[in-house]
Amino acid sequence: MGSLGAAGKPHAVCMPYPAQGHITPMLNVAKLLHARGFDVTFVNTEYNHARLVRTRGEAAVAGAPGFRFATIPDGLPPSDDDDVTQDIPSLCRSTKETCLAPFRRLLAQLNDPATGHPPVTCVVSDVVMGFSMAAAKELGLPYVQLWTASSISYLGYRHYRLLMERGLAPLKDVDQLTNGYLDTPVEDVPGLRNMRIKDFPSFIHTTNPEEYMVGYVIEETERCKDASAIIVNSFGDLEGEAVAAMEALGLPKVYTLGPLPLVARKDPPSPRRSSIRLSLWKEQEECLQWLDGKEAGSVVYVNFGSITVMTNEQLVEFAWGLANSGREFLWIVRRDLVKGDTAVLPPEFLAETAERGLMASWCPQQDVLNHPAVGAFLTHSGWNSTLESLAAGVPVISWPFFADQQTNCRYQCNEWGVGMEIDSNVKRGAVAGLIAELMEGQKGKEMRRKAEEWREKAIRAAKPGGSSHRNFEELVRHVLLAKES
Repeated sequence: MGSLGAAGKPHAVCMPYPAQGHITPMLNVAKLLHARGFDVTFVNTEYNHARLVRTRGEAAVAGAPGFRFATIPDGLPPSDDDDVTQDIPSLCRSTKETCLAPFRRLLAQLNDPATGHPPVTCVVSDVVMGFSMAAAKELGLPYVQLWTASSISYLGYRHYRLLMERGLAPLKDVDQLTNGYLDTPVEDVPGLRNMRIKDFPSFIHTTNPEEYMVGYVIEETERCKDASAIIVNSFGDLEGEAVAAMEALGLPKVYTLGPLPLVARKDPPSPRRSSIRLSLWKEQEECLQWLDGKEAGSVVYVNFGSITVMTNEQLVEFAWGLANSGREFLWIVRRDLVKGDTAVLPPEFLAETAERGLMASWCPQQDVLNHPAVGAFLTHSGWNSTLESLAAGVPVISWPFFADQQTNCRYQCNEWGVGMEIDSNVKRGAVAGLIAELMEGQKGKEMRRKAEEWREKAIRAAKPGGSSHRNFEELVRHVLLAKES
């Protein structure tokens, strides 16, 4: 991708939603723009900026020539624990209600000639930071939104209204969460296949007709129609049908630019740009050294992402399922993985698995998934994890927690042929049995074959001349470098 000359240099302001799973894809978009010759200002919240400095040192936010970091407040009161993901509904409400004014002020500061960098020429914002659209429109700037989840989950959110119109939601009582009601098929959902109520993003699984997150996601996803363009972290072979259905809802052009880590890796390397990594947890590189000593395809990698929480009982069931599988495993156990408590594993489990298990608090996941030793991924099916596992050709065992993860899990297991689901009421026998099936059984063999096919398609989309690579060039030329009328 050729870069632009210094004269009239464009300046993109990139603003993710302040959670790890949103920051990572936005950073890849920002790096692509920087490689293409854009000045970039990457906007974190003050809370996350402080976390980055604590985790990675001041160098983490030093930026690079033409790539700087800025902050705005998130509007939340100080937290008792300043090293965990903030409460998602509270964060959504606060950013929506309080962040527009500080973002306006930031744009004004960036446009001050005294700064010495080019004036802002475009804004790239997370869909759920949609308040920023008003500020961009006031300045007549192209405004592009990044949808960091799957395209299928976008449709799931947009079709909440369909569920309500059909009387399928909200739930009549809490018994419907457990009595089989959620398995009810939902026919004729534009752009989605073989859906049940349980496969829609989880916020709709409520008895509360005034549930804040339901109204919030409907409003934010419907607001997309007023953007200049939409970016999705996906590729045509995987979600082309869903992307077409998104555009059929009245959205502007939807550009598939994924898998973003692969597309970003194809750009001319820049040591300073490559060194910009925004992990809110300290990555333990010894995970890779441990994997180096293992046989190909022998290790089960377990990571439930940056937000998932579980009960201590569920943690223990997963632990003994791993122990009883007899397999070597790498398990990422965040300090805040157990809701309201510190994650503590039984001493008997630790003793039994000491020779074949490694526990860490965080790791460089893309490197782990691409390591030859990893043969299976026990996951929450967040979208970054889903796409990274497809790009690495690793089949999954899925335990979805919330939001888009239920929809992703359904497609992993039923449409893309790369996954098996664990019941939310997890039992150790089921964990051990699914690991055995995935690592040794005929179904697992077929899933590995499908995963490898998806890996090849992902690589093809991301390489120079591939569909995602071409889409990025079109986005730059026709949207980001265009003047709004």
